[in-house]
Amino acid sequence: MHPRTNRALQTLTTDQVESFWQQGFVTVANAVSENALKAMRVDLAGWVEDSKQHSEPYGETLSGRPRFDLEPGHCAAQPAVRRVASPTELSDAYLDVIQESPMLDMVDDLIGPDLRFHHSKVNSKLPDSGTKVLWHQDFTFDPHSNDDMITSLLFLDDVTSKNGPLRVVPGSHRGPLLSLWQAGQFTGAVEERTAAGLETQAVEQTGPAGAVCLMHVRLLHSSGVNLSKGSRSLFIAGISAADAVPLSPNAVPSVHEGMLLRGREPGTIRSTAFEMEAPVLPRGASFFGQQAGQ
Repeated sequence: MHPRTNRALQTLTTDQVESFWQQGFVTVANAVSENALKAMRVDLAGWVEDSKQHSEPYGETLSGRPRFDLEPGHCAAQPAVRRVASPTELSDAYLDVIQESPMLDMVDDLIGPDLRFHHSKVNSKLPDSGTKVLWHQDFTFDPHSNDDMITSLLFLDDVTSKNGPLRVVPGSHRGPLLSLWQAGQFTGAVEERTAAGLETQAVEQTGPAGAVCLMHVRLLHSSGVNLSKGSRSLFIAGISAADAVPLSPNAVPSVHEGMLLRGREPGTIRSTAFEMEAPVLPRGASFFGQQAGQ
């Protein structure tokens, strides 16, 4: 179990904390209030409606890349928004959840008390979309001086086996950092033979809207396409221990990057030993293009 301060657990049970450090993930219901969830869904519906006026990725983030990523085939009749980068810059509802919510309390229970914001995004699989996520580890996209980092995946919709749920390999956060480079190209995914073996170990993470999957950044994960007639959207936030310092540029930059969410500024940098190949920032709107070989 990860060493913690003496602060009493507030939200997660001792069993849930122990399960997280053993398995690399834990999925918990009621991570946000009903009002917060409703407000987030209303804002997302507005962005999807606005996307009908566009035929290619649009908007702009701090890096100058598009904020709204559209899947090939997107059109007004069948919108396919697959990524909204840094929604906390657009919506008080999303920013509020990052700054104060049961979800943040849960992250605090795992790697608190000093927490820092790294990035956020909404990943969507709208009905009949073809978006899927190939096997990878988040840490190899966003290396820091240490790996006390949580990827929180908040379910904005009910997540079922039919609509492209997150799939994880339990315990893989305690294994090696796998290469995302294939034949001299940064693909954002592990090589196909390794991926085939991971498929046999994969466990789906499903649950009701408002639940969250808290995932260690070294955990291997993927997801398939949405085979349902409903949407499957996630609000994804990267949160680190405050003494974990980024070692590469942020692929999803934000004015909120580096914001202290809990505790105090440690004034120190904590490092752990690891070795990996440097990631490459996507040229387009998101890493979906990298995984597609674009």
